[in-house]
Amino acid sequence: MKGAKDSLGVLSRPGPHPVRFGDLGLVGLPGIVYTPAEGFQLPAAVLGHAWLQPVRRYHELLRHLASWGIVAAAPNTQRGPVPSLSQFSADLNTVLDVCVGVRLGDGNISVDARRTALIGHGTGGGAAILAAARRERLGALITLAPSEIKPSAIAAAATVNTPTLHLAAAVDSMAPAEGHAEKIAAAQRDAGGDVTIRSIEKAGHLGFCEGRHWSSFLLQNRPQHRTRKITRALVTAFLMQELLGEKRVSALTSGDVPGAPLVDLPEPGDEESETPSGLLGIGG
Repeated sequence: MKGAKDSLGVLSRPGPHPVRFGDLGLVGLPGIVYTPAEGFQLPAAVLGHAWLQPVRRYHELLRHLASWGIVAAAPNTQRGPVPSLSQFSADLNTVLDVCVGVRLGDGNISVDARRTALIGHGTGGGAAILAAARRERLGALITLAPSEIKPSAIAAAATVNTPTLHLAAAVDSMAPAEGHAEKIAAAQRDAGGDVTIRSIEKAGHLGFCEGRHWSSFLLQNRPQHRTRKITRALVTAFLMQELLGEKRVSALTSGDVPGAPLVDLPEPGDEESETPSGLLGIGG
């Protein structure tokens, strides 16, 4: 992989591993888990869905990560109109603990507790930040169009020192980056955190999801294949770098990426203290 364009092409396509999937219901929580067909001491990532969204809208991303050797799971909890995002953050940590503590598949798949990550989209991004703040050992944190929530994801971000990638949506009327992703990233940076933020050009808030859902009639949503393609590559590269020590993906983790420029955050003291705008900012 010689540059960002080449790396995008490679890491947006499925990896070399055959993929298996299963139901988290066997451990007491609704949800899905995708794994490579076999492997020991694998990395693992758990994803938190956005407001109202079913986990089936993330199967493409979960399956993709598994094809690159990463166990990927997502709980299908707290999907009502007024979710408890504090409880959802606890669910994310519970699923990650299950991935680490239980032999998956036929017993021929295990996860290394030192190689774990949390991913979250929208309000699930806020919940992933809450979960990361409560977790002693975490290798990486990734958010997709994260939303400020209650309890505050901005406040929690200031306590997270895990290497973090925030992917903001450039055209986001539900959780505009200026009031959500950028404030979250700035709080983390100001506290000394290792944080990167990129803006996905032309992406809407739900552009990270596949397929359609009844909420599509109410919320900003249309198929965005390009958004999902760039996201697959950036998420895979960041996890490979932080969980596996892979250095050949640096063009996507620190360089100029077509369609996903790095965001320059305002210096401390320059930010306005406005309440985050947009539809989202919910929870409890």
